[in-house]
Amino acid sequence: MLRGFYTAASGILMQERTLNVLTNNMVNSQTPGFRASRVVSTTFDQEFMTRYERMNGPSAIGVGSPIRVVSDVPTQFDPSSLEETGRPFDVAINGDGFFNYQVTDAEGNQTQYLGRNGNFDIDAEGFLVLPGVGRVLGEKGPIQFEELHTDFIIETDGQIYDAEGTVIDRLLITQPPQDAKMVVAENGMFQVEDIALNEQINDRTILVQGWTERSNVDLNREYTLAIEAQRAFQACSSALQIVDKINQKAAQQIASL
Repeated sequence: MLRGFYTAASGILMQERTLNVLTNNMVNSQTPGFRASRVVSTTFDQEFMTRYERMNGPSAIGVGSPIRVVSDVPTQFDPSSLEETGRPFDVAINGDGFFNYQVTDAEGNQTQYLGRNGNFDIDAEGFLVLPGVGRVLGEKGPIQFEELHTDFIIETDGQIYDAEGTVIDRLLITQPPQDAKMVVAENGMFQVEDIALNEQINDRTILVQGWTERSNVDLNREYTLAIEAQRAFQACSSALQIVDKINQKAAQQIASL
């Protein structure tokens, strides 16, 4: 009975996590450069053995539990299409790489994030910013314009020129190492453990001014997966109720002896 209880309960938890991930994907379907995530599940035994062997080496212990748990929630880095906006502040990456953003918290601590969202603007101090996130970084640090105007050019390699043709800065486009663990943050941003290991790849990608990159979320696909997850959630809930009733009946029969 306990196995049935844990199997149904683990199914509820896994489908709940799946629905949360799918909901986040759908909410961000119109966020430029957003990348969808997926839930990857495994059995409890397999996850336990994977972590055990990671710390202690190979083991001959068998597995076979039907209880499933979430093993990972990887980001889908499938490419997406570009959309013309005509706004001089908008920039799309047509290829590999990420923009770099500097976020300052209430205590003045600064954190660097990566992302593909190039829906930029200029704040009151003349800094190029991603609204709601932070300042956009160039090779010299946060990019700042001396005058609050829109008369500037961003070349395909990220070089930024003012109306007189003077170089302001160059957008910093970097790529983490292939084995780097990218942690998903808010607003579709990412963090890596050691930002210094990121490679600048401005010369190996193309930037397009006046365009943004769409998210790679397929709403039809997300809706379908959400319906499947909701049905699985309901099935596990029903199974849990049945197991609970059986346990109650068994307890009553034992008590009557």
